[in-house]
Amino acid sequence: MSAPAGFGKTTMLTEWLASVSADGRSAAWLSLDKRDNDPALFWTYFVTALKTASNGAGAAALSLLQSAQPPIEAVLATLLNDLHAIAKDVVLVLDDYHVIEARDIQDGVAFLLEHLPPHVHLVIASRADPALPLARLRARGELVEIRAADLRFAADEAAAYLNGAMGLALTARDVAVLEGRTEGWIAALQLAALSMQGREDIAGFIAGFAGDDRYIVDYLAEEVLQRQPEDVQRFLLQTSILDRLTGPLCDVVTGQDSGKVRLAALERGNLFLVPLDARRQWYRYHQLFADVLQARLLDERGEELPGLHRRASAWYEQNDEAYDAIRHALAAKDFERAADLVELAVPAIRRNRQEAVLRGWLKVLPDEVVRVRPVLGVGLVGALLVSGDVEGVEGRLQEVEQWLNSPTDTSKEIHARSTEMVVADDEEFRRLPETVEVYRAALALGRGDGPGTVSHVRRALDLAPEEDHLGRAAASGLLGLAYWGAGELEAAHRAYAECMAGLHRAGHLADTFGCAIALADIRLVQGRPHDAMRTYEQALENAPGQRGPDVLRGAADMHVGMSGIWRERGDLQSATRHLLRSQELGPLGELPQNLYRWRAAMARIREMEGDLAGALDLLDEAERLYVSDYFPNVRPVPALRARIWIAQGRLGEAHGWVREQALSADDDLSYLREFEHITLARVILARYTTERSMPSLHEAIRLLGRLQRTAEDGGRTGSVIEILVLQAIAGQMRGDIPAALASLHQAVALAEPEGYVRIFADEGAPMASLLRAAVKQRTAPGYLRRLLAAMNNTENTAPANHGLIEPLSERELNVLQLLARDLDGPNIARELMVSLNTVRTHTRHIYAKLGVNNRRAAVRQAEELDLLSRPSGR
Repeated sequence: MSAPAGFGKTTMLTEWLASVSADGRSAAWLSLDKRDNDPALFWTYFVTALKTASNGAGAAALSLLQSAQPPIEAVLATLLNDLHAIAKDVVLVLDDYHVIEARDIQDGVAFLLEHLPPHVHLVIASRADPALPLARLRARGELVEIRAADLRFAADEAAAYLNGAMGLALTARDVAVLEGRTEGWIAALQLAALSMQGREDIAGFIAGFAGDDRYIVDYLAEEVLQRQPEDVQRFLLQTSILDRLTGPLCDVVTGQDSGKVRLAALERGNLFLVPLDARRQWYRYHQLFADVLQARLLDERGEELPGLHRRASAWYEQNDEAYDAIRHALAAKDFERAADLVELAVPAIRRNRQEAVLRGWLKVLPDEVVRVRPVLGVGLVGALLVSGDVEGVEGRLQEVEQWLNSPTDTSKEIHARSTEMVVADDEEFRRLPETVEVYRAALALGRGDGPGTVSHVRRALDLAPEEDHLGRAAASGLLGLAYWGAGELEAAHRAYAECMAGLHRAGHLADTFGCAIALADIRLVQGRPHDAMRTYEQALENAPGQRGPDVLRGAADMHVGMSGIWRERGDLQSATRHLLRSQELGPLGELPQNLYRWRAAMARIREMEGDLAGALDLLDEAERLYVSDYFPNVRPVPALRARIWIAQGRLGEAHGWVREQALSADDDLSYLREFEHITLARVILARYTTERSMPSLHEAIRLLGRLQRTAEDGGRTGSVIEILVLQAIAGQMRGDIPAALASLHQAVALAEPEGYVRIFADEGAPMASLLRAAVKQRTAPGYLRRLLAAMNNTENTAPANHGLIEPLSERELNVLQLLARDLDGPNIARELMVSLNTVRTHTRHIYAKLGVNNRRAAVRQAEELDLLSRPSGR
């Protein structure tokens, strides 16, 4: 909807949304202003509005925005996934979109429009055409346009409004003159009607009515204001600084006690007041009218502005609305008071992961105000570290340390002395020494300085009192990260256990889930999946509200972790059930990394089902959604993708990955790259199978031997088992069956107590022959037969595609069965929990293998080949 100011865009949309809600569709409204050109604010408000309208969709995207500064594509991809999953129609209105000038926001909205599901509708109201791909949307029939010509009042509509709604007794000629002069411009008609109320010489007024849009607004606003009593004019001007109006707030700002009564009277008089709730407690001025009021206030009573904003700030502070209190203090340029309020808000900002908001406030505050406030300085450091922006952090920390090393009076009476330190939050000030050490530890960790991290953490723990559970937990968590990255897994586990206990004592239960993920990951690397499962289960048992509506963030992540363990045990049904449970908990139960973890876990299940194309598609999504944090990325997506390429025989792509990562069998080995080097060994072995080059085989065996020794030294039994499995296969390739069986026996001895299955079964026929040979030697015969049974079950689930030159995969059979049910592409994608692109890829493969070119022919051919009668593997 594009039209100049005052053409009734907002009014029309308000009435239309009422009918939308009556039809059972959900709707949300977002009014924009200049401040929303900050991408973090815009997308936070945008996603929050959608989340409200769609019962939670978008919560994961909101978590991403609040916990870090990820690429906006990751946020929007997350949001789109949620929107595709909901069934009902959702409408989101962006009002006053013309104020958005930031190119990156416009690009993000364009991206969103290109990918919105058909049941989600974006309505944009703007005074000018937005910088969006309107021509492309128009050509595709995906754009409905309403312009000024559609909104203008015709003569009969103008007569109905002026004589009916406004109670004027105008002649047809008078109405025609007004309609002609205003060209149906609604705001001008409204202002004219207000000006004519009580006049005797209406004809004379109409005869003198002329001018273009802006002059009409100014003239009629003057007429309306001048015809109001002095006290009403003063009330209108003084309260125009407020985005929202309510009686008590207006009383404080104006110094009167009749705010509620005045607001009701203004609404009855149609004086451009819009109610914001059904109880008529909160209002706002029509934006056009507010603009005029604010301009006049600035021109005529500009000296009053600071006082008005200060009083508004005080009211918001007393009513525990810190953000509005800070905004008005900044508008009043009362920077000392604003700094006090910001400083007091820092703990809540940190707790709610809203560091981007803090950075926005601190940008407005003069640097000389921030630099004398060490608590604010440290708050800025925390916000910068969360966003990954370390530039200037070291200098800020040094300034804070200088204040700490110079004892001085910290009372508020010294505010006026700019060379003295200022403290508003004494408790946060007392915590500064340990906080500085924690942030120095984080800086060291980001630089890869493990010893430096440990040193700063130790100092932080020495400084933090025993009762500071949150501070000690943060230090212990960083210590755990340092040990984890160095491969010192047991020390990392102890540190994370201390962190988790401290968070429990501090009451930050949701944050304990991040610790549980770390603890379980460590146990899995150590080859202890039973302990990892207990970690997940205990985390869920200790979290209240898991059966109620208030699911804690991170519960969904626990189920993803448990799914991986069930998959390794060979229980595909349980593995899938936990991923579905994670999905059911939805965005409210997710930590930011769950978007990546869920897809990586589902990719492993697709791989197990033989759907390698679907697995790759999920890994591509996972890579797009990956958000870097301090956790070591020890199983990077590119390495997972390379393993699937090997299974597909795409060795060219796998070798390309090796070159891209600059991997070599002679590299120095470390825990952080262990998974990649094991993958490299797989690439080299695959090269041997195609080239039969003995140097390649010897290179792989040599690399695996080095990997085994380093993994054993680090206590990484999970890695040792996989390395031994590959050594067994390498021995088989070399024709040294005794050596192959010796490696297999070692792997079995380590794996049997923990119930590993897929680490053997995924190796296919070569491993099956080795297992059968091992059974004859009567080594762990029961366990070996279980592994063979798991491999046979996998073979039995392979599709029986008699009559086809190239058989359909299990996943292609599933798609074919759903095609036969006449489901469309999006519904098939939802049924199988894959993307629409993956469904299209499978469909193309099905058509090619069946020798057909459309759905009907594919279903008919499938019926002739009896492919639809077999049970679905889903």
